[in-house]
Amino acid sequence: MISTNNVSLQFGQRKLFAEVNIIFTTGNCYGLIGANGSGKSTFLKILAGEVNSSTGNIVVSPGKRISTLKQDQFAFDEYEVLTTVIMGHKKLYEIILEKDRLYSKTPFTDADGMQVAELEGEFTELQGWNAESDAAKLLIELGIEESLHTIQMKQLEAGQKVRVLLAQALFGNPDILLLDEPTNYLDVESSMWLEEFLCNFDNIAIIVSHDRHFLDKVCTHIADIDFGKIHIHPGNYTFWSEASQLATQQRSKSSKKIEDQRKELKEFIARFSSNASKAKQATSRKKILEKLTIDEFEPSSRKYPYINFEQEREAGDELLNISNLSKTVDEQVMFKKLNITIKKGDKVAFVGTNDLAKTTLFQILMNESKADSGFFKWSSTTKQAYYPRDNAAFFNNVELSVLNWLRQYSVNTDEEFIRAFLGRMLFSGEDSLKLVNVLSGGEKAKCMLARMMVAQPNVLILDEPTNHLDLEAITSLNEGMKRFPGTILFSSHDHQLVQTVANRIIEIAPKGYIDSVDTTFDEYLSSERMKQQRHALYAITH
Repeated sequence: MISTNNVSLQFGQRKLFAEVNIIFTTGNCYGLIGANGSGKSTFLKILAGEVNSSTGNIVVSPGKRISTLKQDQFAFDEYEVLTTVIMGHKKLYEIILEKDRLYSKTPFTDADGMQVAELEGEFTELQGWNAESDAAKLLIELGIEESLHTIQMKQLEAGQKVRVLLAQALFGNPDILLLDEPTNYLDVESSMWLEEFLCNFDNIAIIVSHDRHFLDKVCTHIADIDFGKIHIHPGNYTFWSEASQLATQQRSKSSKKIEDQRKELKEFIARFSSNASKAKQATSRKKILEKLTIDEFEPSSRKYPYINFEQEREAGDELLNISNLSKTVDEQVMFKKLNITIKKGDKVAFVGTNDLAKTTLFQILMNESKADSGFFKWSSTTKQAYYPRDNAAFFNNVELSVLNWLRQYSVNTDEEFIRAFLGRMLFSGEDSLKLVNVLSGGEKAKCMLARMMVAQPNVLILDEPTNHLDLEAITSLNEGMKRFPGTILFSSHDHQLVQTVANRIIEIAPKGYIDSVDTTFDEYLSSERMKQQRHALYAITH
């Protein structure tokens, strides 16, 4: 068990949360959510003892070990990969070092022998003899092949380092597991493996993530930071989100409709409780949920932007032809001989293990880069709007207010018209007069989406659009993409976004690609035929 006792955190005049008294219990996985800047990552650091709270204290059951996902990719550069994982169990690693030191002593005294004997007993008790094999198994399951286990961390790519640090956090069956954005840099298979790991994890897990699908799969509870407090609610993210919105709606309606709203929530709870994701907890969770009332969900302070893409005109039936397109970057093949035809109404998710390949393809299609061979042609009826992965060029060294920045991308420059789009993205009043070069990552992302909306395109190209967005903005973007009547080409690591928007999946690898039409993402991943094709696709790559 880990609990907080009157924990508060304040930076200067800014108070993130105050007098937090909550208990996290064994057997549960908690999703820690809150708006950007609400203190989610900082709260995890307080629980881990890495940051001191302004008031209060953390209480951990005696003898319980806390493990965290380290964020510094360079902290272990001088250590071997396998050693880095084992270092996740601090006590075990200290015993290993001390044993090695004593065994190497000359002369080796009787006192040294007695100390070694004690250490060997502790080593055995902590499953030390299985440490290397357990660490290697974790690494392989996270996609770090055996040939990399004995090299130094500094020789790995950034994405590989993150996977090693995740293996480090999971190593040794910690009693309390604290994970901050654990799915970053993970491919689909690794994310699915982590979901399964956490669903079978018997101890306490507390997770910060912007991946709604991931939170829905693994969480038994949601810990919500709002109004300067942290409240724990049973259920996964979708349940919390829908129930809290129902609560907000009810409190905004007249009293005569309250009973209808109560009935709606009761029916919703019944549906959720009969579909608990973790079978072993379904019975106990159902009992909790059946007792819930609307009063247990406070109206949220969160605001949802309104993201809605409208097309100025419809495109023709055939929008884009790609013929034998190939590209190599720094001697690395991005893709080879792509032959793809995009038609009206296609919502295509480009997937694959190499994010740069998808970014490169989009840059070529938007004439920001040139292919090595092959060609592509857009129909004259198309109008594209592009959301790049890196938007720095749109904001760096730009001395414009948000209002004037958006105005330059709109045919209609009337201030009222521009402010209407900014209002949808929650830039109201003085917020619209802020200089764009000082905006946060999330604010810049919302500006880029507003830029796409005023363009009224019939083709959207989005490269990882959920990066930097909070859960509310991601939800709004998801709905906007679903509603859009035109054509979409996009890449995303957000499973739910891909599943609910895409009707076509194209997976790109260096020596081939798979084009699956009229397929959802989950259908694509579960199809045995597709699994065989994907295995063959990556087998020939290596």
